[in-house]
Amino acid sequence: MHVYFSLGTNLGDKEQNLRLAVQHIEERIGKIVSLSAFYATAPWGFTSDNAFLNAAVCAETSLPPLEILSITQSVEQEMGRTHKSVNGEYKDRVIDIDLLLYDDLILDTPTLKLPHPLMQERRFVMEPLAEIAPDVIHPVLGKTLGDIYRDLTD
Repeated sequence: MHVYFSLGTNLGDKEQNLRLAVQHIEERIGKIVSLSAFYATAPWGFTSDNAFLNAAVCAETSLPPLEILSITQSVEQEMGRTHKSVNGEYKDRVIDIDLLLYDDLILDTPTLKLPHPLMQERRFVMEPLAEIAPDVIHPVLGKTLGDIYRDLTD
């Protein structure tokens, strides 16, 4: 299975934070298939003096999605993230690891929705994702990730 993640950080050594998150994904979830460039972006959904560094990564895995979610949440905590965003209240963070796609699986549980329900609205997610997976089809929208990125208006 191929699983796609969005990574973001706006505190500390941002490049090192992204590299460490990728290393943890490879050690605990599966072999890294592709990693995007790192993109400097403005905060989204809140005001901060700290710009973000974002990336997308794809890993091969045999783990189920809810186990992957648990692992990524543990990695976030180990790297120093003390809170998750709740009800749209976003804050500065050392690392944010979002599970975007798990092959073409559509999943809707209280703890995990796949594909990520807001990914297609966020340039900071779609730009790096379209770089590494432009021809992957969004399982709900039926469009390629490259087309979704090109159609963004934000």
